[in-house]
Amino acid sequence: MIARAWHGRVPESKSERYYAYLLRTGLADYASTPGNRGVWVFRRTSGGITEFLLTTMWDSIDAIKAFAGEDYERARYYEEDDDYLLEREEFVTHYEVLADH
Repeated sequence: MIARAWHGRVPESKSERYYAYLLRTGLADYASTPGNRGVWVFRRTSGGITEFLLTTMWDSIDAIKAFAGEDYERARYYEEDDDYLLEREEFVTHYEVLADH
């Protein structure tokens, strides 16, 4: 199993709207991609900035490519992301999952 982690930052004032947007876009796409085993959404706010950390679990790199494309180490963004995000991080991070308890 492979874990894929993405991080994004939004102004605190847009946090709730951005989470609703994530539910309609990325989270819906994760759920509909074969080989996705789930998503964990983490949020923290400090100093007027809200950070989101999304960790998805996948059966394989091929399953991730079905979601993200051949260049699967690049972050995948949606049309309205720039309305919320303070910047676009170019890459995501992948981890081999050694234990799942």
